[in-house]
Order: sequence, then structure tokens, then C-alpha cells
Amino acid sequence: MNMFLHELKAYRKSTFIWTLSLVLVVIFFLSIFPGFTKDAADFKKLLEGYPEGVRKALGISIDTISSLLGFYSYVFGYIVLCGSIQAMNLGTSIVSKEVREKTADFLLTKPVTRTQIMTAKLLAAVTSLVFTNIIYVVAASIMASAVSKESFDMKIFILISLTAFFVELMFMALGVFVSVIVPRIKSVLPLSLSIVFGFFIINMFGSVIGEKTLRYITPFKYYDSAYIMKNSAYEASFVIIELVFIIGVTFASYIIYLKKDIHAV
Repeated sequence: MNMFLHELKAYRKSTFIWTLSLVLVVIFFLSIFPGFTKDAADFKKLLEGYPEGVRKALGISIDTISSLLGFYSYVFGYIVLCGSIQAMNLGTSIVSKEVREKTADFLLTKPVTRTQIMTAKLLAAVTSLVFTNIIYVVAASIMASAVSKESFDMKIFILISLTAFFVELMFMALGVFVSVIVPRIKSVLPLSLSIVFGFFIINMFGSVIGEKTLRYITPFKYYDSAYIMKNSAYEASFVIIELVFIIGVTFASYIIYLKKDIHAV
């Protein structure tokens, strides 16, 4: 419990900064919506002039862009991108920071097992993500209700919003795995950015060429907003794949961490 609280305290500042950033981003985007709807017809004509590949890469659907859920789905892609960077940062920092800050020898000499250490760190990271997403979903829901003059399905809005947390869990698990297989990570942010943006570019590339198999590669394609708006549910196959991925990668991270030679200096 002490390790969990210590880790939670260590992530406190960054968690508040990321939470505040995501809230400000969604407030900014949704505050544009009322003005956007006034000129929706002109904006649609403008979008129709764009090549179809560009529209797909940006996640723009002309048919739904003028509705609140359609507009939110478009901007939500960038919010998920920001949240994924936060999750990847957390995951990658979990183990690597002990080596980087030369505190591994102090921690590992304590009367605790490596399993307990990893579990406390994971739970603290997940708690940080849960906190961020609760605040985000509440702020986004309030803002959406405030700017929309027409009624919209709040259930679908929340279903879409929650997908950010699911995608973040995948990146956090991947980050943990990276942190245990890489001997020494000097700087977390460049590594996290390169991995997350790499998957984001794959997402855009897959949208342009229409290659369905790329959906299985990048977490950004697991939760299709159009499908959620049509069915009020997630695609079960991708939910199962995500669960298998998270459990498998986390289990592998535990095994590697238990056997890993950790150098303090």
C-alpha cells in the first residue's frame, strides 16, 4: 500500500497536468461547435473539395460532421492521441525511472517482492488514468450539453468518450513491456512520442488505403466511432483482442521483470 501511494504521489503532478490539458482541449474544440453549425453547409462544401483520402486520413465524415456526435468523433481522435501519450509515458516510466534515477538498489533491498513492486506501480498508473478519464468524461459531457442546441444520445457520447481509456490501457501495457525489455531508457518522452505517433500514422495510412488488416495493428483503429453511433456498442472482436493483448503483454512484463538484471548505476 505504501508503494502504491508513493507511486501515486509521484505521478500526481503529471496526472493533473494531463487531465487539465485534455479538459481544456475538449472545451476548446466543443466551444467551436455552435459557430461551426451556423456555417455547416459552407463547411461541407469546402470539405467536399478535399480528396477523399485526406478526409479519411483526418477522420472526417461529411454526412455526420454537422451533428454533435459526428463533430465530437472527429475531434476525439486528437484527444485519444494526447491521452495515449500520457498512458505510454506512464507505462514506460514504471520500471525505467528506478534505473534512470538510480533508486533501483534502494527499492530492491526492501523486504518486498518484485511482483509486489510491479503490481503497486501498475495499480498507481491505472489509477492515474482512471482519474484523468473520469474528470475528462464529466467535463466533456457538461460541455457537450452546454453547446448543443439539439438533443443527442448521451449514452453514445459516453461510449465514445470511454474508448480513450481503453486505448490508453493498451498503450500503458505496451509501455510497461518496453520498459522491461529495454536495458536503459535515458528519456521517456521521445520514446513514447515516437511509438504513439508511429501507430497514429499507421491509423491514418490504413484509413486512406482502406486496408482492414491494419485495424488489428494500431490501437487507434479498435474503436470505430461510426460503428458505435450506429450500434450503441463496441465491436466485440476488438474488445476480446484488446483484453488478450493487455493480459498477454502484462504477463510477459511480469515474467521478464522477475528475471531481469537491474543495474542501479
